[in-house]
Amino acid sequence: MKKHTKHTKLTRRNNDNFAPNEIAILGTNCGVISNLVHQVSEKLSNYKLAYFDASHAKDVAENKLSEYVFHHEGNLQITTSGNINKFQQRLDFAQFDYLFINGNHYQGAKQILILDEAKEASVLKRLEQLDSIQFVVKLIKDTEYFSFLEEKYPQIKNITCYTIDEIDKIANHINNLIQEKIAPVKGLVLVGGKSTRMGKDKSELNYYGKPQKEAAKELLENNNLQTFYSVSDFSKKFILSKDERLEMTNKTQDVTLSAVERSQEIPDVFLNLGPFGGICSAFQKDPNAAWFVLATDVPFVTDKIIQLVLKHRNPSKTATAIKGKNNDFPEPLITIYEPKAYPILLQYLAQGYSCPRKMLINSDVEIVEIDDVFIRNVNTPEEFETAKTEINKL
Repeated sequence: MKKHTKHTKLTRRNNDNFAPNEIAILGTNCGVISNLVHQVSEKLSNYKLAYFDASHAKDVAENKLSEYVFHHEGNLQITTSGNINKFQQRLDFAQFDYLFINGNHYQGAKQILILDEAKEASVLKRLEQLDSIQFVVKLIKDTEYFSFLEEKYPQIKNITCYTIDEIDKIANHINNLIQEKIAPVKGLVLVGGKSTRMGKDKSELNYYGKPQKEAAKELLENNNLQTFYSVSDFSKKFILSKDERLEMTNKTQDVTLSAVERSQEIPDVFLNLGPFGGICSAFQKDPNAAWFVLATDVPFVTDKIIQLVLKHRNPSKTATAIKGKNNDFPEPLITIYEPKAYPILLQYLAQGYSCPRKMLINSDVEIVEIDDVFIRNVNTPEEFETAKTEINKL
């Protein structure tokens, strides 16, 4: 008997304990850990980094008022109250590329072990937490490995080891750990629109000898992106009546092709939200991928433009978006949305907004400027005829 489940099984974000990518530093006093984090962070200033620590104050009055103090240059100091809750912390740290954790207080999914002779008892106490040591740091070059470490982890001496003053090497190692978890990019061609002004499905218009949805998909696939169609609802397209099933009995090939086509489609599960719903539906299918979203009403987008966006992709940002040189705002449907964009999109939806451009305008986005002609929208029959004439002359 199939096991009953109460809730829909969703693909989850590949989080560590508190963040998408984290490392706990332990084995010495908290001051040394904090100093190391700040020194390394100076070397990795191109990333969004955070530090998760515990207060060392003995007596602290309960906060009756949460304070948010903004500085005009962009710094924010927050004083509030709350308890450790991994689900809340994952939301808090979702926008960061890397989270450093004071391992003396909280356990991280990966660890940096600092060898400090004065803290042998502390390391022994946390021995079971050392289940994914990335590298070792010695306060003093000649410090010996504790015997219980060698007993528990016979290969520990083969793990990369630095001294505490080798900040550049430590920063470079952490940079590699960050790079390892950069999300792969997948393609998403939006074909679920109503095409009201055009009077026919814009994704089926022929500019290049084939439906534009196929031309757009090829643009992304030619750049090694696994690409899907975003559709309003494939169930309507593929659910057959009894008579239709009988008619298809001897057409095995057609049924197979339908199944293949269906596997390349992502139906909207966020309904009646236009492109916003298509983007969120793609993230629900795979929240661990970045999604290169491409509309079908921008036929002047070329392979060079796709390559330009990919070249300038900045995974530390919420998204990497095209903007016309004479336009004030980015083009949301020629954009790479990073995994960190998904919770932000959902927050906008919770406020009653379903405009991806509004999210981009108000988020930390990498902008790639190009000539306006390449991002012209084609929305009416007259614009289609004009565009097709221009493309035929190229």
